[in-house]
Amino acid sequence: MTLKTHLLAGTAALFALSGAAQAESHAMTEHPETGEKLAADQSFSYRVLDEFPSIDPNLIEDVEGSHIGRQLFEGLMNQDEKGDVMPGVATGFEVSEDGLTYTFTLRDDAKWSNGEPVTANDFVYSWRRAADPATASEYQWYMGLMKLANIEEVIAGDKSPEELGVEAVDDHTLKVTLSQALPYFPQMVTHTTTFPVPQAVIEEHGDAWTQPGNMVSNGAYVLEDRVPQEYITLTKNPEYWDAENVIIEEVTALVINDENQALTRYLAGEFDQTDVPAGQFPRLSEEYPDQAVSVPDLCSYYYNLNVSDSGPEALQDVKVREALYLAIDRDVITDNVLGGGQKPAYTLTHWATAGFEVPAIEVAQMSQQERNERAKELMSEAGYGTDGEPLSLEILYNTSESHKQVATAISQMWKQTLGVDTTMANMEWQTFLTERHEKNYEVARAGWCADYNEASSFLDIMQTESSYNDSGFSSEEYDQLMADAATSEDPLPLYTEAETIITQEFPILPIYHYAEVFMMDETIKGYPYENAQNNWYAKELYRVAGE
Repeated sequence: MTLKTHLLAGTAALFALSGAAQAESHAMTEHPETGEKLAADQSFSYRVLDEFPSIDPNLIEDVEGSHIGRQLFEGLMNQDEKGDVMPGVATGFEVSEDGLTYTFTLRDDAKWSNGEPVTANDFVYSWRRAADPATASEYQWYMGLMKLANIEEVIAGDKSPEELGVEAVDDHTLKVTLSQALPYFPQMVTHTTTFPVPQAVIEEHGDAWTQPGNMVSNGAYVLEDRVPQEYITLTKNPEYWDAENVIIEEVTALVINDENQALTRYLAGEFDQTDVPAGQFPRLSEEYPDQAVSVPDLCSYYYNLNVSDSGPEALQDVKVREALYLAIDRDVITDNVLGGGQKPAYTLTHWATAGFEVPAIEVAQMSQQERNERAKELMSEAGYGTDGEPLSLEILYNTSESHKQVATAISQMWKQTLGVDTTMANMEWQTFLTERHEKNYEVARAGWCADYNEASSFLDIMQTESSYNDSGFSSEEYDQLMADAATSEDPLPLYTEAETIITQEFPILPIYHYAEVFMMDETIKGYPYENAQNNWYAKELYRVAGE
């Protein structure tokens, strides 16, 4: 039996069982606020491109893993349908006059799925664990961005994690001390890295604590089943403090690498949500106007250029890097290749980021013909191209038809305009992340989604010490600008300067700003279409009865 056949059969059996369970167990017949008639089957299923590298909150490093983490666990604060901060495990917080101390009050009815209370100590343990070099979290650097007291010394191994600026005053009071005031700090604690984790369970099971049967969580859902490379299933957590208002009782994420196959299966009614393959949104929005969706998404798509010592010699030349940047016709990619509402990107920070104004970049005002002519001049000055030394580059991307189409288009642009020969290589997600992080590439596809709705969430990744600075870029001036921005009452001019450095050095090539382009079954309601970070909570979703 082939993998595909096995997956289809397994999925069918999974949904058949879950549907029966939902019909028997779900008590509500009408939505308590809208009055809409609810379907008997209160399940939500959706497609993801790749297997999740981890569902341990302290180790999650990708968007899809964060979506799962947000269902299984709950942090101090959540986001509402517009992305604004709202209570989670914490009912609220107080801030000292100097902005350096946050005191969170935790609800007394928050429980782990094993019935034990969630306490302030669970957050202390989690934050120390994420910051501890021994954990080797890819998001350890995020704890540094939070400016917790002593965080830099803890990360460096000069101080113990016990000296981190987080303290359990009592079971229901968490005190956080910062080294500098961050007005957006409450947004930062909606991120999965900051969620509580159960110390006793982790100590008992080690790395296996995230397996079905072992995992204990505090969110609206618990881990029911997981088959790597196939699916993960979550079921409603009866111990969740607000369980009586959770309508969706089962959530299933299906791993389907081929987005065209996923669309076919979605249209056959196998699941409720899937991404729209590149170029197909115009057709689908006409054929399925109630299902095809395109909304801004705070993510930017770009190419890393390996400017480290392990990168190709040609990419050490800023003229070559700028030529590659100029020769990408972004309008062709957004309008013809993708066609889903994405916007051309000449800067890293997404245009829809709160409080951010896209700086005036001269190249963005040029015609593509003017950009191409300038690119040819630069490549010639560098001694490469049609009149110089031949140049060959490899573009590395994680397996996806959309990534392939973008790489193919850019390869053709570079060949036609600059005479650069390009090969393409694809890898499965986890291998790709490792190779890119270890800088075993020449040009590599990248995408960054804001961890919180503020420009620094994009620009911080280009700092020298960032775990996600996979280009190997290093600039003391850039690092200082970002340090100054963190304490500035008006950081926008500093962000503009930082973006300017990127467009002078070209360690990355911004290509487009994302739009979230997907198909959603019209019976699923409650999705936060106005949340620019696309942070959704299954506990807010519900399925209405069909007509």
